[in-house]
Amino acid sequence: MASNGKKNNKKQRIIKVKIKASWKNVLIYAFLFLFAMFFFMGFNAQEPFENTKTVPLSQVIQDVKANKVSEITVLDNKLTVLEGKNTLQSYKEGGANVYQIFKDAGVPLDKTKVVIKDQTGLNNWLGIISSVLPIILMVAFFYFIFRQARGAQENIFSFGQSRAKLFSKDTPRISFANVAGVDEAKQELTEIVDFLKNPQKYKAMGARTPKGVLMVGPSGTGKTLLARATAGEANVPFFSMAGSEFMEMLVGVGASRVRDLFNTAKKAQPAIIFIDEIDAIGRQRGFGIMGGHDEREQTLNQILVEMDGFSPTEQLVVMAATNRPDVLDPALVRPGRFDRRVLLDMPDVVGRKAILSIHAKGKPFHNDVNWERVAKRTVGFSGADLENMLNEAAILAARLGKKAIDMSDLEEAATKVKLGPEKKRLQSEEDRKMTAYHEAGHALVSWQMPHMDPIHRISIVSRGLSLGHTMMEPTEHIHETKTRLIEQISVMLGGRAAENMIFKEMTTGASDDIAKATSVARTMVVEYGMSELGPINLDNEQRTIYDQKTISPAMASKIDEQIKKITDAAYKAAVAILVKLKDKLDIIAEELLKKETIDADEFIRLLGPKKALSPAKV
Repeated sequence: MASNGKKNNKKQRIIKVKIKASWKNVLIYAFLFLFAMFFFMGFNAQEPFENTKTVPLSQVIQDVKANKVSEITVLDNKLTVLEGKNTLQSYKEGGANVYQIFKDAGVPLDKTKVVIKDQTGLNNWLGIISSVLPIILMVAFFYFIFRQARGAQENIFSFGQSRAKLFSKDTPRISFANVAGVDEAKQELTEIVDFLKNPQKYKAMGARTPKGVLMVGPSGTGKTLLARATAGEANVPFFSMAGSEFMEMLVGVGASRVRDLFNTAKKAQPAIIFIDEIDAIGRQRGFGIMGGHDEREQTLNQILVEMDGFSPTEQLVVMAATNRPDVLDPALVRPGRFDRRVLLDMPDVVGRKAILSIHAKGKPFHNDVNWERVAKRTVGFSGADLENMLNEAAILAARLGKKAIDMSDLEEAATKVKLGPEKKRLQSEEDRKMTAYHEAGHALVSWQMPHMDPIHRISIVSRGLSLGHTMMEPTEHIHETKTRLIEQISVMLGGRAAENMIFKEMTTGASDDIAKATSVARTMVVEYGMSELGPINLDNEQRTIYDQKTISPAMASKIDEQIKKITDAAYKAAVAILVKLKDKLDIIAEELLKKETIDADEFIRLLGPKKALSPAKV
């Protein structure tokens, strides 16, 4: 019994190979068969080999009479004669019998073996196949062509169908508990959730259905996630589609997809339609180099019509996301279409801590991890940046063979997200020394400025495109003052000032610092009104070809003068600090050349207590 069970198990383990037939495979196999058939026929019809001698039939008869022939093979009209080790070929007349030929010649075939090969049936089949198979192949070829054409025709008519992704009620839900750092936005959307759950409560008060919600904020702040969480809280179907998915090469396809999307959502109401990156189709009409875009404008017009067509009884809400609200068409963002605008900004320290707690689930962390410190360390990080930082920390810990993620992993991950990974570049001693003094100049100027953030880390290890970096411990700032902005410019130019003072030479390493310093100074003059020109907005950027310059050449010259005045004053302030504290500059540079990286505690130990100087005056 046990042996029979083993045999059955072995039979069950046999792998059955199934050949899936398709029209393409049938055509290929038929072609190969025809090729082999004609090759075989051609091979049999070819001339005899060079080592095979062709002799007349009379000589064959004489050799048979002399008992030299041991075997004769007859194939149609060809005779293959075997004489010892030699093979001869000869031919008889068509229709003549080989036995009758030798009988008429008076030569018996008693001692000679005669083998007659009959290929009449095979020839008949080959004739039938050669006649019928081309017809079959031709029919199959045209059927395949017509089938492909019909599929292409169906694809053309399916262009207008919506390609929105549907997240139904059965899909794993995302709730507001999975979103952090945007408490004000969640509060705004709570009313949308309540309306979808309890529409009668609002109808009894005569409240109109909110048709659209426009979510505005920088990339990575959680606009799409918040839209999905809204649908999850309301437990309604969620139709998601990107703005670019409406666009096709055929004019009118986008409008057709909009109609199909809204009709599908109305059948599933209560429901939410989400259009991500709506600025791809919602740009202001009539602008651009060519004056407009027919396909985009037709799609936008259809969205406007559909949102106007909501009846008071329909439970359908359109949500959209963009990080460029300034380019949207006014008809799209007016009341009655997108009734509400929800702003999402970079999270503050409390929001970052909450986001970290959400993304930290499922990851092992060491007991020494201080989440308050991590949240303060990541000023300016979006929710996506924080999630990426924790993922990079987990990857780093796994690569090092750790069992838990510690603070060093989080610190390295935060630096990697902000500046990029470390690069081991081959540098000469002169290059390393220039980089060390450059970064020491940044750090020393920042240490002396009264309103700048404290130093967090100085390093001459290459990351990304930079040969070194000086990081500060950022603090939350809502408003920027003129004094602080000038101090920032002084810190940016501190590297160039140190290079010029120590090496009496200027290098290309300060190019990025100069560009950033110039940008800050220009913003102070043309946007913030922080110059002698007064509180005037002097922004002269041409965003479209139709925009006209709003300032005169004389005013543009004055703007350039004010920018130069600000940067010159900030540079002089940086030079004054470095001249006064040259010994400290040498100490920091030498320490960087030895250790490559200096943290905040080491920096304070080298310089002692901070003695701030008075900021530059402009």
